[in-house]
Amino acid sequence: MGKVVDALDATFDEITGTGWVLVDFWAPWCGPCKMVAPILEQIASERDITIAKVNTDNNPNTPGRFGVRGIPTLVLFNEGQVADQRTGADSKANLDNWLNGHMG
Repeated sequence: MGKVVDALDATFDEITGTGWVLVDFWAPWCGPCKMVAPILEQIASERDITIAKVNTDNNPNTPGRFGVRGIPTLVLFNEGQVADQRTGADSKANLDNWLNGHMG
């Protein structure tokens, strides 16, 4: 159904411009980011959503545009507009409930 892609500062707006996109701001050294990664892959396999992973170490410009101060930060886009955002790792059930509240 969905897919997981890497997003760069240069490709961010193109990737988030169409449909539902959940952006995962993460870094390789971040323990909670490693915990949430397989959950996001599972969500992508179950929903019509793109998971866009932004490595904050390699892409410093985009996180600042969205006020990212801690990671993991998840920002949900619909047709290029921010629908919601949250910081911190969470369970699949809580993430599904959050997404259901926006995606229906």
